[in-house]
Amino acid sequence: MCSSVPLVVQVHCRIDVVVDDPGAVTALARRRLREADIDWTNEPDTIEEATAEVAADLPLALAGLVDPERLLTDLPGVRFRGAHCWATAAGQLTTRPSPD
Repeated sequence: MCSSVPLVVQVHCRIDVVVDDPGAVTALARRRLREADIDWTNEPDTIEEATAEVAADLPLALAGLVDPERLLTDLPGVRFRGAHCWATAAGQLTTRPSPD
């Protein structure tokens, strides 16, 4: 069945991960943050403050590394519209919206 009107479908997914090396996760998150194309003059904090925050918050670092758009790579007839990622650990909740 093919329609000229696209459908918006929400996919709900819960993934449990085991982090054996929190330092490696936060190091990668800090590196990707530094490599990101961000104009820090328009941000409320500096790159140093942002990378320090990521280094101190494992769920924030992990949520920042999750890329839900990659789940749909090479899937014909489907395009990524947006997502909201979050991570929790020991009662800590961190959320990060993805770009639409």
